[in-house]
Amino acid sequence: MKLHPIMFSIAAAFLAVGCNSDNDNKTVEPPVTTTPEPEDVVKVAIPTFADNKTLDANIRWTSYGVPHITASNLESLAFGSGYAYAKDHACLLMDQIIKTRGERAKYYGPDQVAGSGDSKHLISDFGYKALGVNEYAAEHYAELDETSRAHFEGFVQGFNKYVTDTGAENLAPECASQPWVISLTAQDMLAYSMATVQLASSANFLELAFFANPGDGDEYLPVPSGSEPSAVSSLVKNINQQAKQFKLEKKFEHLGSNGWGLGKDMMANGQGGLLANPHFPHEGNLRFWQSHLTVPGAMNVMGGSLQGMPGVINIGFNEHVAWTHTFSTARHFLIYQLALNENDRMSYGVEGEQHTITSKMITVEVAVGPNTTIELTKPFYYSHHGLMLETPAERGLGWNDTQAFTIKDANEFNMDVVAQWSALNQAVSLDDMKASFAQFDGVSFNNTMATDKTGTVFYVDDSTVLKLDDTANLAIRLQPELVALRESTGFDLVPGNMKLFESQGKVPFSEAPQLTRTDYVQNSNDSYWVTNLKQPLLGFAAQYGDVHKPLSLRTRMGLKLLQEGGGEDGKFTLDELEQALIGNRIYLGELVFTDLASQCIAQGNTPVQVSAGIDVDISPACDIVANWNGAMNLDTEGAALIREFAHLFNPSAHLYNNFDVTDPANTPHTLRQDKVALKALAHAMLNVQANGVPLTSTLAELQFVEKSLAGGHASGEQLPWAGPMHVEGGFNVFRYDRSNLTRSTLIPYADYQTLPDAVTGQPLASNLSAQGYPVNYGSSWMFVMNFTEDGPVAKGLLTMSQSSDSRSEHFDDQSRYYSQTAKLRPLYYKEADIEQNLIDEIDISMTKQ
Repeated sequence: MKLHPIMFSIAAAFLAVGCNSDNDNKTVEPPVTTTPEPEDVVKVAIPTFADNKTLDANIRWTSYGVPHITASNLESLAFGSGYAYAKDHACLLMDQIIKTRGERAKYYGPDQVAGSGDSKHLISDFGYKALGVNEYAAEHYAELDETSRAHFEGFVQGFNKYVTDTGAENLAPECASQPWVISLTAQDMLAYSMATVQLASSANFLELAFFANPGDGDEYLPVPSGSEPSAVSSLVKNINQQAKQFKLEKKFEHLGSNGWGLGKDMMANGQGGLLANPHFPHEGNLRFWQSHLTVPGAMNVMGGSLQGMPGVINIGFNEHVAWTHTFSTARHFLIYQLALNENDRMSYGVEGEQHTITSKMITVEVAVGPNTTIELTKPFYYSHHGLMLETPAERGLGWNDTQAFTIKDANEFNMDVVAQWSALNQAVSLDDMKASFAQFDGVSFNNTMATDKTGTVFYVDDSTVLKLDDTANLAIRLQPELVALRESTGFDLVPGNMKLFESQGKVPFSEAPQLTRTDYVQNSNDSYWVTNLKQPLLGFAAQYGDVHKPLSLRTRMGLKLLQEGGGEDGKFTLDELEQALIGNRIYLGELVFTDLASQCIAQGNTPVQVSAGIDVDISPACDIVANWNGAMNLDTEGAALIREFAHLFNPSAHLYNNFDVTDPANTPHTLRQDKVALKALAHAMLNVQANGVPLTSTLAELQFVEKSLAGGHASGEQLPWAGPMHVEGGFNVFRYDRSNLTRSTLIPYADYQTLPDAVTGQPLASNLSAQGYPVNYGSSWMFVMNFTEDGPVAKGLLTMSQSSDSRSEHFDDQSRYYSQTAKLRPLYYKEADIEQNLIDEIDISMTKQ
């Protein structure tokens, strides 16, 4: 049987790399003694369901529209949360439920851009139905633990009450009177949570599953369930065209965050501190929402949550612990290349063990005219691992006589999401938090950094990862062909004809990368190995990410801020934590600008050749680089030149190759003397000037947030916006992202056309537009906090503001606050502060449905 070259001899590869490679030796962490809970802390059990037939909650809103919700049980607390959330984001969540149900084409037709033939709604609907989350939620809902059911059931009743009480015609203009204004069910919410945790895995491959085809023709195409109307032929033609062109989009290429847990050795008052800085979209289903949840005498938790989280806080703090998350480098799935049996494209072997590829017919309703829909049906295919996939057309491989591809997803049908965060919300110690990670797999694609009030800190990458044996892990980490495939595709592609790579379940908490200390733990989206420079972590499952590799400039900026400490004593106060977060320093400038300015000045007026026939006098850029003010604040001059240079800067080409695994925070360093960096500077200068931007323009003149009104119309008011980008080595980063991940909603947003690169003609990677640098992604729900003798004290900001309702006074108030002040605001956690800043209050109740 002739197979694609990835079906190599693994045994020979092991001989080549050596089974005792230093790269896979695990660092043995010293035993960590648990921190006893203070004697006065008694964990109080919270009633799960309302013990009568009535749900009751009190909601108080303080400035900037933050709800403080109080109830006596989890179901009623979620009820109040669902009501308060719907007031801000009813349209967004209904839009997402329609997506998860596979009903976008039913309401909007087959195309994302009407009439374009892109077929994206159709493919999305078939894809989400193929994931099976709705069927699974309906069939297995009763298997959920009581805590999860209380959250789901209370939340949907509060949400539906708000929608019903308000009336469809009076909802936010983004969805008022739309046919997709619906009532939610608890099963909808479970299906949505299971789909959300697959955003870093199977949900990336819906197109590839749609195009999977065991035949050589058009067998994969949907067909009408009834008689064929003329509309079907054009749909089929469009889909065929898409199949020839589609490419794999790395949806999580830009997602990121910074997180610090600071212990008693790093905080000036000797108690725990936290810095939370998730970089997430400001639009769509991944924008954050702030709330404060209280069950008197039992739980008092404040923080931010992603859309539709039913009465739980994802990133926040209570009286005992505080935590934040960053997007993990872990890979949560494997792609297998199956070895098909001879003359049978529907069966395959794994070392003599035979398997059959099964199929399931899926039906989608599609609007083809006013008040006219048709039903289309097509098969999806499944191996014993999961969905069958087609490879992208750009790679020229696919399902043929000898091979086929399939995905195994560690997060398939993950029902732990709500229970996990509910447990974190109720934790009274770090040991309590650790117990939640041992029990649940809900933190599906995140690292966690946490601190407690005694000043102990904890890190874990407990994102869900498939467990493989040590030999398979060694091959994935070191075998050259597997490494090359991963680097070219962004995921692990392994032989499917060997039992060696069969999954053994999920990696348990006890085997996940983790660390407990009293100084700090940190992550800025590099892998776990540099959680703390004094105690590197090595040797965990290969799918948790690479080790002994250069760190991003953003990670190095964060480590430098940590090493410098907040002040002369090397420790942080709350104000110094805030300054570290929003000081807007950029590591690239601190690393190379002195040398770059020297080389620039030495070049004088002699032009630098950017490409054949294009020579640039870079002397006007020298003063800008030499006089750079050390940050990316509103008053930073030459911001466009610095930014465009950063996007052309290549550490591998522009720095000496002196990376040192024993000093990852400071290497590689030193600008090369071959003037290659001057070529990048000349190219950047050309891009700025050719697109009509003055070289000395300040960031205030260039970077902005502009809200989109109902219908996707730009508001016309551009708010100046401080902050760097990731490629600049910034910490508090922002950017513009028009990917399907950021815009995973059909609620329209204004767009800005990116200007071209002056040399290549391609859109600039910086997304510079004629209006400047728009922002719709980056620091989102950010806060700093410190435990004190009087409880937690915190400052924070929801940069995109609390509400997506364009009529609301809280649609842009926090955005204006940041634009005008570029600082955090006090978070009202204590009762006296809530009462002093109260703007509205209601008591809500209803008979349980």
